[in-house]
Amino acid sequence: MSSALLVSTYEMGRQPFGVASAAAWLRAGGWEVRSVDTAKEKVTADRFGGADLIGFHLPMHTATRLAGPVIAVARRVNPDASIAAFGLYAPLNEAWLHSLGVDAVFGGEFEEELADLARRLHKPRSPQSPERKGFSAVSAGSPVGRSSLPRIHFLVPDRSTLPPLTKYASLQMPDGSRRIVGSTEASRGCLHSCRHCPVVPVYEGQFRVVQPEVVLADVAAQVAVGASHITFGDPDFFNGPTHAIRIVRALHAAHPSVSYDVTIKIEHLLKHRHLVPALAATGCAFVTSAVESLDDGVLAIFDKGHTRADFVEAVHVCRSAGVSLVPTFVAFHPWLTLGSYCELLDTIESLELVDYVAPIQLVLRLLVHEGSRLITAPEMRPHLGRFDPATLTYRWAHPDPRVDGLHDEVFKMVGARLNADRRGVFEMVSTLAHERAGIPRRHASHPVRARATVPYLDEPWYC
Repeated sequence: MSSALLVSTYEMGRQPFGVASAAAWLRAGGWEVRSVDTAKEKVTADRFGGADLIGFHLPMHTATRLAGPVIAVARRVNPDASIAAFGLYAPLNEAWLHSLGVDAVFGGEFEEELADLARRLHKPRSPQSPERKGFSAVSAGSPVGRSSLPRIHFLVPDRSTLPPLTKYASLQMPDGSRRIVGSTEASRGCLHSCRHCPVVPVYEGQFRVVQPEVVLADVAAQVAVGASHITFGDPDFFNGPTHAIRIVRALHAAHPSVSYDVTIKIEHLLKHRHLVPALAATGCAFVTSAVESLDDGVLAIFDKGHTRADFVEAVHVCRSAGVSLVPTFVAFHPWLTLGSYCELLDTIESLELVDYVAPIQLVLRLLVHEGSRLITAPEMRPHLGRFDPATLTYRWAHPDPRVDGLHDEVFKMVGARLNADRRGVFEMVSTLAHERAGIPRRHASHPVRARATVPYLDEPWYC
């Protein structure tokens, strides 16, 4: 029997859906499959030996960077294996991956292509085939630039050889208790074209649904092993609102004590505001939304599809429906000023969102990846530097060195306090920012609380 090793390097503390889905497809094809998560378990070099196919799941920028040295080890230890990379960031970094020894690269809808590669590896090697044992000479079907992505009938993910859910992120509750967190996907891709988003160059305005019965079976399997909260990893849960609501209603009917969280665009929260109460009624603990900026000019550059006023309205829509809105930001970008950063902090405070914003969101810096629509944006060109293969990003420097200096200070402040009380960290950051800008704070400080007042995942990175 042919053997495959599937590798995850990082997925924001969640058990990786992509690895579990790939495992199901390969096992259905008769392969023996092992899975490892280097973020949650120590993986020695010998783990890569003996596999005919080694697959790396690259759903994020961080995961891709972390995968680089692991791919090098895999190629050195097992030179005869066929190595594939799959997931959102694989096609964005195809040339770099090939330089490391990766043979095949598959994008967002990777399952059928990965399974097809596995079938080809079963075939005897012809005299014209490459010398590497098991390598498929067939082109790796990167979806970047495709007019249409395949529509897949998914299989129920197989999580049997991944670390247990207790090794992953948990949901911290206001009463101090914790919930074991599972994760799944109800859809992939996105209908929109935000310039800074890595989904856009891969999916090009398309999205694909995961069949409801597959989603619900995946949830049930995780609940059976202890999950009491589910994170939906969809880029935008309301790309298909009817599909989404059908799933959470069925989830709540089957598991009424299980909570969940989703990610939804501000634009969609307003367009489908009539559905927000249904989220509250079915156990939604919070909705994450990529607000990115409160400057309408910057939002236009990003092509976000919402304004500052829309964000404020969405906060009130969610609050009146009993749903917590958790905003995320690209806090530092070339168009930020010391004053607008203070305005961001003041607005977070005035809208009573301090406890809802993970401190890391106050320091995130614009990431310009290969394939980003920002590369060709006229507003970005004056600031854009060379591509850095070490970070897999295009470098940029702020025209005001004081802003980059503030970023460095805030980064050190937040980085040393990742597990500290959110309000306490916010107070320190806001005080520093207003001092550097020479602007008095508008709002009085609130007392630091002993614990959080809203539920949050205890691994809040978002990149």
